[in-house]
Amino acid sequence: MESEFSLVLDLKASLGECPLWSAAEQRLYFVDIKNARIHAFDPESKALATFALPEEVGCIGLAAGGGFVAGLRSGIWLLDANGQPIQKLADNPEDQNASRFNDGTVDPAGRFIAGTVDETRENGTASLYRYDRRGLQQLEGGLLTSNGTAFSPDGRRLYHSDTLRYTLYTYDYEVEPGTVSDRKVFAHFGSETDRGRPDGGAVDSEGCYWTALFEGGRVQRYSPDGDLLGEYAVPVRCPTMVAFGGADMRTLYCTSARVGRPEAELDAFPLSGGLFAMRTDVAGLAKPLFNPET
Repeated sequence: MESEFSLVLDLKASLGECPLWSAAEQRLYFVDIKNARIHAFDPESKALATFALPEEVGCIGLAAGGGFVAGLRSGIWLLDANGQPIQKLADNPEDQNASRFNDGTVDPAGRFIAGTVDETRENGTASLYRYDRRGLQQLEGGLLTSNGTAFSPDGRRLYHSDTLRYTLYTYDYEVEPGTVSDRKVFAHFGSETDRGRPDGGAVDSEGCYWTALFEGGRVQRYSPDGDLLGEYAVPVRCPTMVAFGGADMRTLYCTSARVGRPEAELDAFPLSGGLFAMRTDVAGLAKPLFNPET
């Protein structure tokens, strides 16, 4: 296993997020939230395709039959393979002047689990939602920034963080109905000297949780019991999310941000907004496909 991440793509994304590996295509998708873009990167050829969207896109999942399910500012949408809107599945029920969809993932049954961000950063009006054929259902409320959604290998544990509260939680997850219970604190972050806080995450085949620490300049790996197993440097101040990919699912990709960062920080970390990667000894897990009929 490598000890740190290296640059793959010097994209200078404003807010790179939601890396997502397509095993069928052998390429990595990720979004730039603030620039309303979905990027598709081929690691073999280094080719990059970019799809412009009509509004900010916080998260995506691969859909059965092609295209994406996506959390935009206005709600949950089906997009075609070029990122163009096909159908709005559900409205964002919050005040869209101060709320947009943020982090999300597809659950083992093919539902979309996605949360919002409270852009006031203080009212606690964000939520975590489940979308399936029954519609949009709130799973958790009172959040500042919903983030870090990922499932254990057996699908019975849901990881979820509230970034601005520096806390990562776990829930018991019932796959058949898509319900959560028994929220527990998995890990606390931050100190007077360390503002690193949990952003996007991923689970590997051993059931360990990896989290990117925004303003922490590193990625951490935790055992299922909550023990810190390792830290891996990223050459930016604000890594945002990790995802496993590659033919053997042993390449860990990491997106990053530069929007709103001080000039002195960008001078010190000129690769901010880039895409990074690190080889790992453990493989990741393929993401399920979204099924609107679930």
